[in-house]
Amino acid sequence: MTHADDFRTLDRRRQCRPFPPHPRKPAISAIANTLPTRLFRTQPLPPALDHPTGPDQPHRRQAINGYRPARAALERFNGLLAVLGRHQPPLDLDQLATAARQLPWPEDVNEVPGCISQRVARLETVAAMVADPHWGVANEPLACARRVLDYSHDAHPLIPHGLPRFGRLDEAIVVEAAWPVLGIQAACYRDFLRLRLIESGLRGCSPEALRFDRRYFEDVRRQEAELSAHRRRARESSYVPAPPVLFRIH
Repeated sequence: MTHADDFRTLDRRRQCRPFPPHPRKPAISAIANTLPTRLFRTQPLPPALDHPTGPDQPHRRQAINGYRPARAALERFNGLLAVLGRHQPPLDLDQLATAARQLPWPEDVNEVPGCISQRVARLETVAAMVADPHWGVANEPLACARRVLDYSHDAHPLIPHGLPRFGRLDEAIVVEAAWPVLGIQAACYRDFLRLRLIESGLRGCSPEALRFDRRYFEDVRRQEAELSAHRRRARESSYVPAPPVLFRIH
């Protein structure tokens, strides 16, 4: 049995118990069994959203496939985007209509394009992050997250969700505007959930029963980074001594 096996055996025997005043050093097996988070390519939103209609261009499109958003609703929407941190000029109806036309058609008519669904899916992480008492979101990200979630639950969004293909384009725009503030927090929170799941499995209890707070998470993640660095150095070097240089007598 190797030392790593010994660690795993001991860790699986651990019982759920309250944390000591200072977090203990994380088990090496909890780190060694950790898999890196898989990365997915985020599809871009339609380019028309970043290019407002110029003053010399006619504002031709005022409706999105027959639906015409109210100008007052668009003004409120632009106000929200500005608060969330969007730096581009306010959106106009022509931009929204053009962006809707630029969206690819999904294979299923009841679905939305990937660029929308990817951003809407982030709302689940944002909602869980805000509701988790063990995470503790900082004030600025918390205010931003609540604004995004409030809009996602609005009964009268800028674009009705039931419209095929582009029904949640406005939600995707809101998430995109907020992501420079929320993105790092959300990535850290997903890592928090990953490590909490591993540690609770080693202790033989549910993640909810384990008192795994943010301070403990940061310690575990630091230990994980140190182990990864050690493994990288081991791969780049060799423990086998180099063969001696052969001397030839001519």
